[in-house]
Formats: sequence, structure tokens, C-alpha cells
Amino acid sequence: MKNNKISVIMSVYNSEKTIKKSVESIVNQNFNNFDLLIMDDASSDGTFRILQDLDKKYSLIKLYQNRVNLGLTKSLNILLGQTDATYIARQDSDDISVNSRLQKQFNYLKKNQVDALTTRAYIIGSNKKIPKYSYLLPNNLVMKYKNPFIHGTLLATKECIDKVGGYDEAFYYSQDYKLFSDLLNKNFKVKILNEILYGLNTKDNISSKFKEDQRYFANCVKKNLKPKMVLG
Repeated sequence: MKNNKISVIMSVYNSEKTIKKSVESIVNQNFNNFDLLIMDDASSDGTFRILQDLDKKYSLIKLYQNRVNLGLTKSLNILLGQTDATYIARQDSDDISVNSRLQKQFNYLKKNQVDALTTRAYIIGSNKKIPKYSYLLPNNLVMKYKNPFIHGTLLATKECIDKVGGYDEAFYYSQDYKLFSDLLNKNFKVKILNEILYGLNTKDNISSKFKEDQRYFANCVKKNLKPKMVLG
């Protein structure tokens, strides 16, 4: 069973309004061999108290806390170092997963010998589905213009993530774009599953609050440059 274990990793910062629903969308998955590693990144609201209650309620949760805010990239790398699972999945603290998500991704990944897999998603509060068309095009082509992968839907072998060195900590933002770029450059097989298995929040999230910083780091990925901007 250990060979099929998934660790879902989640970093959380000031998400008291969404965290309970997000966590419960993972703990209620119909896959039966996983744990959920959560890093509270020094939240200043009621997030950690909610997480402590959830930790007491669900035995599959492993809860950690940063003493100071380190940002998403470093927090995810810390969690990667805490697991012995064969597979790594992601979940964002303001998003939700369909309860069949992990099982469907796991089945596809194993059957098709894929190294990393994401899915399509719906935008919470609307009928919009993403990616709309780019999932039909070759990933290497789309990556020259934008990141076609939804980070929160990631399922990958831990081996492939380890072989690219995890998340590049020079990238405070767009760390997912950089990770997928690194995986493709190392010739790992990365696919997008054409199923809607995730609900994506697009209001008051990192991408909407820090657009210019996101754009800078994304351009560094496109141009294969090391970021000069230091944040965090």
C-alpha cells in the first residue's frame, strides 16, 4: 500500500473563510491511501485555530506551522521533506476538489505511465471552465506563452519532483509555472486530464492581488531567467 500512497500538500495563509470547506473536500476523497500535510504560514487570523480543530477531527491530517511567514514556495518544499509517499498532490486553501479527484487522477497516471498530471477546473460561482482550449494543444507550445496547468490539481510522482529539485525558491510567485517548466525540460511526461475535478477560487487570491509580481516571475520562466526580485 505504501507504494500507492499520496501525500496532499497545502500551504495556508489567512484563509479562515475558506479553509474548512477546502480541507474537507480532501479528507472526503474516495481514494483510501493518502494523508494531508498542511502548513499554516504564520496566519494572523483564525486560520490556525480552525486547522487545529480539523486536525483533532481527522487523523489523516498532519499539521505544521511556520513561526514567520515564508511564502508558498518555501512552505511547499518543507512539506515535501516531511513525506514518505510515492505520489504528491496539491490543494489550495481556497479551492475545493471533487471527491473522486484523487482516485481518477491516480488511475489515469498509473494506466498511462504519466509522471505528472493536472485536471481542468470550474471557476467557483460561475459556469466557466478552464483551461478552455489550451489543454488540446501541445504543452511545450502553450508553455511559451502561459502556464496551462492548474497548480492545485497537481498529482505527480515524488521522484520526478525530487529530480528537478522541488520548487525553485528563487520564484516567490509563479513557482508552479517554473516547476512545470523544469519537469518538461527534463522530459518528464506531464498531461492535463480532460475532466472537471476541481473548483477554483479567483476572487481575492494571490493571482488577483499580486498581478504585477506574478507577471514578473512568469516572464522569468518564459525567458529562462533567474529572478532578480527578492520577496518574502
